[in-house]
Amino acid sequence: MNRIVSILILLVTFSSCKNDTNTTTEATSGATKKYDSLIYPEEVHFKSLRQVTYGGDNAEAYWSFDDKQLVFQSNNTKWGVECDQMFIMDANQTFTDSIAPPMVSTGKGRTTCSYFMPDNKHIIYASTHLGDEACPETPLRKNGKYIWPIYDTYDIFVADLEGNIVSQLTNEVGYDAEPTVSPMGDKIVFTSTRSGDLELYTMNIDGSDVKQITNELGYDGGAFFSPDGTKLIFRSSRPKTEEEIKNYKDLLAEGLVEPTDMELYICNADGSDLRQLTDLGNANWSPFFHPSGEKVLFSSNFESERGFPFNLYLIDIDGKNLKRVTHSETFDAFPVFSNDGKYLVFSSNRNNGGGRDTNLFIAEWRD
Repeated sequence: MNRIVSILILLVTFSSCKNDTNTTTEATSGATKKYDSLIYPEEVHFKSLRQVTYGGDNAEAYWSFDDKQLVFQSNNTKWGVECDQMFIMDANQTFTDSIAPPMVSTGKGRTTCSYFMPDNKHIIYASTHLGDEACPETPLRKNGKYIWPIYDTYDIFVADLEGNIVSQLTNEVGYDAEPTVSPMGDKIVFTSTRSGDLELYTMNIDGSDVKQITNELGYDGGAFFSPDGTKLIFRSSRPKTEEEIKNYKDLLAEGLVEPTDMELYICNADGSDLRQLTDLGNANWSPFFHPSGEKVLFSSNFESERGFPFNLYLIDIDGKNLKRVTHSETFDAFPVFSNDGKYLVFSSNRNNGGGRDTNLFIAEWRD
């Protein structure tokens, strides 16, 4: 799904966001300067902050297991793509519109949710290119509400770092996407419509032994393993009333979901002990475990009256001690800790001159 664009449209439709007053030096490949002026005064968890992309929509960046590289998706047309494709970069690099990082997807169809494999030599991602090599249409509104497309041509692939697909892990009819890999290197969790609903599944690293994890009506997605691989955190919609259920099923039949009402859920990696973690209202999503495994960092607009801003929050895995981490007036999301716990990469609209660009930032983290 092109989650970035739909959220940005939501932000821009309601209001022009405040321009950041921070100034930065022009970035070049290999630049390592830390722009501490990008940190808002209340952001005490950021020891330093560095912007690493400039231009387009860049998001869902994930660390290699050795923390030396990042793989992410971008639709930056100046990099020669028409919709989201996967790119790779060293963690100490910076890329502008004029300097494109290596593309590691095919350049065909639309891709989403890349993740490094344990050997640091391969990535996993979802792509629609077998259904159509052209970019699929991206509906953003239906009946006045924001929607995400659930393309039934998404399948999950493994590619090397030169962009060569070496294996296809799913071939079921319907949506198979949003794969992430356990820090233990043995399992993959993903979302699929193979049951008729959007449920979570796990499989071995080679695609074998597929097991269904969730089975309640609603969209279960964006799942990540805990640092020890024993738990899963994910976002979910849970329609309750007859009207909500009908609306959810009708949209799903059209390959669509509404992302505006989601809470976080947590369970064991086998699906047991499933419980709701947040009950905040609005959209709570893009969760990721804190390195301790005892907290979750996520993005939410629950404090927003008009759908924005989105900020990052920490919460204990027992649902206590909710704490705001970022203090942007626009959009902060997709937080991902490095495996050593020292750094956090996330996507933000900060320092974009008041435009629509979403860029990647790397923060030096402190608890």
